[in-house]
Amino acid sequence: MKGQTNFILALVFALIVAIFAVFNVDAVEVNYLFGTGQAPLILIILGSVLMGGIITGTFGMVRIYRLQRQKRSLEQRLQQYESTSPMEHEDNNQDSSPLEENSRKDDPVKHS
Repeated sequence: MKGQTNFILALVFALIVAIFAVFNVDAVEVNYLFGTGQAPLILIILGSVLMGGIITGTFGMVRIYRLQRQKRSLEQRLQQYESTSPMEHEDNNQDSSPLEENSRKDDPVKHS
């Protein structure tokens, strides 16, 4: 359901940007590092939206990759913890549990 909502919101946003861009077709002067040039405003708007989407998507993928790596690490630690004997569990519980130990590390998820 969340995926469908995000998809619908993305379509609405794309439609709004497209309508806005179509109404702004005038040529504008663009200053580059090495000079200036003329470009239609529609290309500037669509290019800016595209670059913003790429940058946002890149940061999102990096975050997802870190969370998947952390999940895999925690699952491995849990399997190791479950494979030990109950006596070792009692000894380990006095020190700290694997989940508490990992939560002390620098994790990308900030808990509020």
